[in-house]
Order: sequence, then C-alpha cells, then structure tokens
Amino acid sequence: MPTTPAPAIAQPTPATQAAAPPAELSLEERLAFINAAMTVRLDEAALAYEVNTAHIPTEPVDLVDVVTIPLTPTLQPPTPYPTPVAAVLQRAYHRLQTGGWCSGALVDEDGARCMLGAIRIEARGDSVLEAGAAAMLLDATRRKFGDSVSSVPSFNDAHRSGLVPMRMLDQAADLADTHGL
Repeated sequence: MPTTPAPAIAQPTPATQAAAPPAELSLEERLAFINAAMTVRLDEAALAYEVNTAHIPTEPVDLVDVVTIPLTPTLQPPTPYPTPVAAVLQRAYHRLQTGGWCSGALVDEDGARCMLGAIRIEARGDSVLEAGAAAMLLDATRRKFGDSVSSVPSFNDAHRSGLVPMRMLDQAADLADTHGL
C-alpha cells in the first residue's frame, strides 16, 4: 500500500518584533556607567600590580626621609614643650637641625653634635634632666626599632645621616610630653 505523505500542518510563523531603539541615557547615567567601568579597570590593575610585584622585597619609605626643607640658624622651634624632659629633647632636636649632626663623637671639629651631645648641651648642666632625656630617647628608639638598640650613642653611630636620629629626638620629645616628663 502506497503511503501518502501526511499533509503538512501549517505552523504559524512567529512575528518578529523590531528591536526598540536604544533609549538615550542622561549625562548622570553615562557618568555612572563610566565610573563603574573605571573602578573595575582600576581594581584589576591594582590586583595585577600586587601579583606582579609580590616577589620583590621592599621596605616602606618614610616621607620624612624624602621631604626636607632648608633650615637656617634662626629657625626657632614653634612652641616649647611645657614639660622639662620634653623641652630638652625638643631643644636638642632643634640644635641638630641648625648646628648639624655627627657620629663617633659628642661634638666634631665643625661643632656638629651627636644625639647625646645635643642633649648634654641642652640640659645645661642638670645631670638628672640629661639622664631623663637620654632614657626617654632610648625608650622611644626601642619602641620603634626593638630591644636591639643597646644605647643612645650606639644608635646614633649606626646611621650615616642624621635624618633618623633627629626624627627619633623629635618623637622622644612628643613621647616625653605625652608622659608629662
């Protein structure tokens, strides 16, 4: 028996709808999209930088070591600390700024002083005040650099420039003032 093909059932063709024209975005919407896209790109760049530089050992840079201003001998400390030990440390810091820093001697041939030499001259003969300022300076350096700091002179002589020792004098003055010394 011959088979006749089944009549095709007419399938309705779906009507295609024309795509709606893109809506005009406001300036705020466009800026929000650009901000989101840039944030994603910056996050990706930051991550790539972290991954690419993770193997490089680095030490943080203290901007105090980088940013300097010229000092003149007439530069005066802004306001002296009201506590005696803090005032001695502040004056010693100022003396090193204006008179120079040295290592290996209390005073060098040019008149520059080490940290302890500056404290000694600024204590003005008061051995108790000198000892208190030196102890506060040693405490401040140990807080920053650990217990490996054995003395103020050894810390002073371990540096090739006066930037770190002078910064420690300034920090010790702040610490002494905080403790009311």
